Amino acid sequence: MNDLYVSAVLGRPVIDPSGVELGRLTDLGLVPGKTLPVVSGLFIRSGGRRRFVPWSCVNLFTPVIVSADLSGLSGEAGAWAEGEETGDIADIRLRRDILDRQIVDVDGAKIVRVNDLKLHARGASLFIEAVDVGLRGMARRLGQLRFWNWLAKSLGLTLPSREIDWRFVAQLDPNADKLTLTVARERLTDMHPADIAEILAQLPHKEAGTVIGTLDPETVGEALGELDPEVGGRVISQLDSEMASDILEEMEPDEAADLLADLPEEKARELLGLMDAEDAEMVQELLEHEEDTAGGLMNNMFAFVPPAMTAEEALNYIRLVGAEIENVYYIYVIRADETPLGVVTLKRLLLSPPKTPVAEIMTVGLKAVGVQDEPAKVMELIFKYNLLAVPVLEDGHMVGIVPADAVIERFLPESVTRSRYAAH
Repeated sequence: MNDLYVSAVLGRPVIDPSGVELGRLTDLGLVPGKTLPVVSGLFIRSGGRRRFVPWSCVNLFTPVIVSADLSGLSGEAGAWAEGEETGDIADIRLRRDILDRQIVDVDGAKIVRVNDLKLHARGASLFIEAVDVGLRGMARRLGQLRFWNWLAKSLGLTLPSREIDWRFVAQLDPNADKLTLTVARERLTDMHPADIAEILAQLPHKEAGTVIGTLDPETVGEALGELDPEVGGRVISQLDSEMASDILEEMEPDEAADLLADLPEEKARELLGLMDAEDAEMVQELLEHEEDTAGGLMNNMFAFVPPAMTAEEALNYIRLVGAEIENVYYIYVIRADETPLGVVTLKRLLLSPPKTPVAEIMTVGLKAVGVQDEPAKVMELIFKYNLLAVPVLEDGHMVGIVPADAVIERFLPESVTRSRYAAH
C-alpha cells in the first residue's frame, strides 16, 4: 500500500491477526512531522467503548483490511475507555479536526472545503500527503465515485480532481478546536491584492482577522482597498486598534477614508488618533467631502512639481516619492500657492532633454472639476479627453485627483465591480 484516501478506511472494521473484530475505525491520531503530518495511531469504537491503537501495533492498513496486533500492549496502553472521546491521547485528529475544514486555495483565490485526504505510506510510517477539495473527493466520500465517473463519461466529461499538496498548507495547530488551515504566509503575500480581498470576503470576519494577522500591513492595506468599504470596515473592526491603524496608514488616503466612513464615528476617531499625524490629516480632509461628489471620490496624494524644475529633476523626484503615490502617469505643474499651471506625462518627461524646464513641455488648459461637482462630470471629462485621472480644484487650488477607475467603478453595476465582494 502506497497511497489511499481516508474516506476508504474510516468506518471499516479493525481486526486482530486471528480475524476477530476489535471495533470500527472512527479516526486517526496525528502528530507533526518534519514536512508532513504523521499518523500516530487509530481510534476505534465498539459499542459504547473506545480505544486508541498506537500505529506501531498496526500491521495492515488498506481499504479492504485494517488489522492491528494488541498482544504487545501492557497496562493502560490500548485499554478500552467508556463514553465519548476526549483530547487526552492525540492532540490532533484527522476526522475531527481536518475533514470539512476550510482552507485557502491560492490558485483559485477562494475558500474551499476539505472533502477527503490522501495518505501516503513511506517505510513504516503513514503521512498526510494532500487534501482533496474537488468534486471527485466529495463523490468518493459519499461512496458515489463510480456513479459520478459513469455519469461524467456518458456526457463526454471527466470528473475533475482537485488536490492540494499538504506542503502548501500551514502546519497543524495543536489547539485543535481552533484549527484553521491556510496556505503559508509567503504564498498569500505573493497573491494579487484583489485575490486576497476575495479570500477575505469569503471568510467570516473573525477568521479574516486571523488571516490578516499573518500578513504585513502594506499587503493587507492593498487588499482592503479592493473590498467594498462596508465589508472592509467590518473586517478591520475585528482587529486590534494598533494593527488597524497601521494598516490604514498603508492604504491610499481615499480608500482609508471610504473605510473609516463606514465605521461608527467613535471607532473612526479612535483609529485616526492612532495613525501617523500626516496620514491622519490627509484622510480627515477627504472625510469632510460628500460621498457623491468629486471631492468624495478624489485621492489627495498625487505627483506635482514646480514649473522651474527640469525634466531630469522631475524624474528624480518621482523616483523618490513614486512608491507612495498610486498614480504617477500624470505629473501636475503647480505654483507655490497650489494653483495649477498644467500637466506633463511621465512619458513626456522621459523623452525630453534632461535640462528642459517642465514649464516648456507641459500641457496647459487643464481639464479639471470642482470638489462639489458630481461624478457624472468627472466621467464626462474622462471619456471626452481620454484621461486616466481628473484634477480636482477648490477655490482655484489643486487638492486632489479622481482616478478613472474610481469614477468608472461608481457607475458600473454592482455585480461587475471589482470591489463589491460579498461578506459572510
